[in-house]
Amino acid sequence: MGKTMKRYFAIFVLPTLIAFFIAFVIPFVMGLYLSFCDFTTVTNATFVGFSNYIKAFTNQDFLNALWFTVKFAAVAVITINVCGFILALMLTQKIKGTNIFRTVFFMPNLIGGIVLGYIWQSMINGVLSQIGVTMLMDPSYGYWGMIILMNWQLIGYIMIIYIAGLQNVSTDILEAARIDGAGKLQTLTRVTIPMVMPSITICLFLSIANSFKMFDQNLALTGGGPSNKTAMLALDIFNTFYGKVGFEGVGQAKAVVFFIIVAGIAMTQLAFTRKKEVES
Repeated sequence: MGKTMKRYFAIFVLPTLIAFFIAFVIPFVMGLYLSFCDFTTVTNATFVGFSNYIKAFTNQDFLNALWFTVKFAAVAVITINVCGFILALMLTQKIKGTNIFRTVFFMPNLIGGIVLGYIWQSMINGVLSQIGVTMLMDPSYGYWGMIILMNWQLIGYIMIIYIAGLQNVSTDILEAARIDGAGKLQTLTRVTIPMVMPSITICLFLSIANSFKMFDQNLALTGGGPSNKTAMLALDIFNTFYGKVGFEGVGQAKAVVFFIIVAGIAMTQLAFTRKKEVES
């Protein structure tokens, strides 16, 4: 059976490889080339070297979006994972109604980003109107508004992954820790967390990726206002590529830089947490 599978392995993998090249590899290579060109369509590209990258890194809106995205991701990743893990701990206890709570907390992840953005825009502006301001009057309002929105949407999803990890922790190991005199905090930090490191790796990757790629919610909640102070990288790239005639190459260069940043951070995080998994 094993030899038969190996013989036909290439046949089964070939459709997936073809789809991967068509949908990812070829567009990525073309996008990388176009980032060094001035173009309006793929067929009329003119090579201009590093000009687009120079324009991108001397563009204040792009630098503001980069810094804003980093600040947003740093806070969002921590709050999402801490709150998701705490909820998972609570909902893995032997209490009634845990399945209902799991469903309720997970439901926000099923709502589209545009819809969520407009819902939270109405709610947050309704609260801020009590003091005579809106989110577009100060970038800090938009920043914390997006933090709240992102947490509300992702905590339930992250919680489900942590619950799956916690349920795989052996009760025998936990009982042994209690017999050895370990308190609740010691059991959590020395036993439970090391045992759920695979789940932590997945959750960190998902929360980092989603935080950096946030677009729909940003567009609906603040639209980048005021004066592009709350525009994240994805929204800034969109505005450059589709909102400025003759800046398509600059937008493509920003997209390449965006890809490198997200890939670099994600790979670093995966390498670090995988090392912790091995140590655990």
